[in-house]
Amino acid sequence: MSSPRDRGKSSMESSGSEPPVTPSRYESQKRRDWNTFGQYLKNQRPPVPMSHCSCNHVLDFLRYLDQFGKTKVHVFGCMFYGQPEPPAPCTCPLRQAWGSLDALIGRLRAAYEENGGSPETNPFASGAIRVYLREVRECQAKARGIPYKKKKKKKPTTETSGGRDDSSSPSSSFNFS
Repeated sequence: MSSPRDRGKSSMESSGSEPPVTPSRYESQKRRDWNTFGQYLKNQRPPVPMSHCSCNHVLDFLRYLDQFGKTKVHVFGCMFYGQPEPPAPCTCPLRQAWGSLDALIGRLRAAYEENGGSPETNPFASGAIRVYLREVRECQAKARGIPYKKKKKKKPTTETSGGRDDSSSPSSSFNFS
């Protein structure tokens, strides 16, 4: 019987592939996000096993992340509320940007299912999460004075646009440091 090391060699040799490829940036970030969320659940009092995780835990996690945000979101009473380029600093809080939260939820939603969770019980796919993200997007757009406009889907044409399609990829990434 061969050792585990020999089995790994023979399977690599038989497949003709090179050494394992490093994961993509997305895969690395998804794993890091998943581990961070798992650590967040373990740090709750009492600790929450992933099998008991609900959309309320996810919402609490998103609110918790706001303290690490870098996006200035003007509050309603601020003199710069609704101004896209405020002329001076203010004391309004820094928050996570909507795009970062949206991308994070997408990665966690995928990671949940990749780690054995059922799509039917995925807390990251909950309607409450979608509502929360929509409210964050609208609130941040109003605070900046820039209304969020949904991109209209272009009708398929026979010509290629030559530009890249950003509608399927998040415009920002979310790093835990």
